[in-house]
Amino acid sequence: MSTTTASKRASHDAMSMFTPKIARSSPSDEALRRTLGSVAALGLTDHLLELETQGYTTVKGVLSPDRVERAKAAILRRVERKTGRRIDPQTAVAADFSGMQYVPYLLYDDPVFQEILLEPGPLALISYLLGESCLLSSMGCHFRGPGGMPLFVHADTNGPAPYPTASMVANCNYALTPYSREAGALAMFPGSHRLRRQPTAAENFTAPGFKLSELSAKGREPGALDDITWIDPPGAVTMTLDPGDAVIWHGATWHGGFRRELPGVRVNLAAYFCRPHITPQERHFDTVHQDVLDRHANEPRFARLLGGDVFNGWREDGPDYAKAAKNPRGLFD
Repeated sequence: MSTTTASKRASHDAMSMFTPKIARSSPSDEALRRTLGSVAALGLTDHLLELETQGYTTVKGVLSPDRVERAKAAILRRVERKTGRRIDPQTAVAADFSGMQYVPYLLYDDPVFQEILLEPGPLALISYLLGESCLLSSMGCHFRGPGGMPLFVHADTNGPAPYPTASMVANCNYALTPYSREAGALAMFPGSHRLRRQPTAAENFTAPGFKLSELSAKGREPGALDDITWIDPPGAVTMTLDPGDAVIWHGATWHGGFRRELPGVRVNLAAYFCRPHITPQERHFDTVHQDVLDRHANEPRFARLLGGDVFNGWREDGPDYAKAAKNPRGLFD
């Protein structure tokens, strides 16, 4: 048997693990076949096993160097406008930018973010987790300078536990600068999505000798948190990434972020998605960015990601029943 034939057979066998054995197709079954076909065509079938078992998967080199630089530059422009200071991503110190701040609503800052939203590989894996009808919930950056606090461990899923086994939300985190433990990397917790709950205080970052209320008070004093020693949570896996790599995870998977111990800043792009019955974090489709929708008029998935097919949310004109016909009936449509 040739190497090519063996590879195709292995891919087919892997896909069969995720394909339901049914007598009659439903819209959701057909959507799953389309999604699995896209995943296989992109050479990402093995990543489905990681999503099922670990709750997350890493796809190397998704973004080209050009897209990495354009996205990073756009985020730096936003941060510099907000802070009024120039920030050198290689040499910045805590006095320039300390700890982590979330930079929201980036989709319209630069066309590069719209391009990244439609990256085929991550979008195929997100569709596997959330269905073809999923929405963009938010797109922002967890901009991290030296010092401050770690990002406490949490799951993105909200609501009462135990959480559903199926993912209700999902995240795609792009590294735009190198990720390492000292550089303030993302921390993931393999298999934690199976627990279907949030972590406890004992399962999180801890600062011996300090109560959470004391840490919160110190956080209001510039530099007061920088000398605190943090104990890593048990089971944390450091995501060592290169710029352009992407981590995709199930909404119930625990994750957090290490404090940055090096000069410079860690820049990421977090594209967060949800199922259409969940309210997105950001408002998109009824906003004033018609020029962006027009720019992507030949890409129907773009408008759908921004809520163009969502049935609920009508005003005095009442329901649009054509959109009701597009409501998902299962996990994958």
